[in-house]
Amino acid sequence: MKKLELSDVKNIYEYEKVREEMCRRIIDLKRRRRVQVGKYLCFVFENRETALFQIQEMCRVERIVDEAKIREEVEVYNDLIPGENELSATLLIEIEDRAEIQPVLDRLMGIDAGEHVWIQVGKDYAIPAKFEPGHSDADRGKLSAVHFIRFAFPPGAIEAFKKQDAYLVVDHPREKARTRIPDEVKTSLFDDFTS
Repeated sequence: MKKLELSDVKNIYEYEKVREEMCRRIIDLKRRRRVQVGKYLCFVFENRETALFQIQEMCRVERIVDEAKIREEVEVYNDLIPGENELSATLLIEIEDRAEIQPVLDRLMGIDAGEHVWIQVGKDYAIPAKFEPGHSDADRGKLSAVHFIRFAFPPGAIEAFKKQDAYLVVDHPREKARTRIPDEVKTSLFDDFTS
């Protein structure tokens, strides 16, 4: 998928003119790219549009107008865009009850280490999640509620993904869940392999 460039980012004034429509479009897009696994784990698959929206919103909220700082945002959010034969997602650990936040995060410690999360495509392909480092510190017992992950599809797996059922699987010692990726989500993700 083509990475974003500085020229893709609208200045704050121009962005305000299209923001309402863009928000509606991205909310609908993310709805079609979201998969809940178990009670607390939500995967939102990212692409070029979702990354650009996050840059535009960051520049708007932080009032970033300096070209060098915008370029830094582009570089950071380009990491969310999937590479060739990849899917990219933000894993959100969503906990509504404040009293449960720390106990749930403690229980999920280590989810980002080893192969506890994967996409199962048919019977033949188990595609492990590769977590971006730096979102947890096992030595200090700290786990972030937000993780960025990639799934690198081997040869043959993309075709299988298009034709067979696929599941997001979590197999952690203290959290096990499996959710079939809905057809609407799969259809939205097909473009990620070809753009």
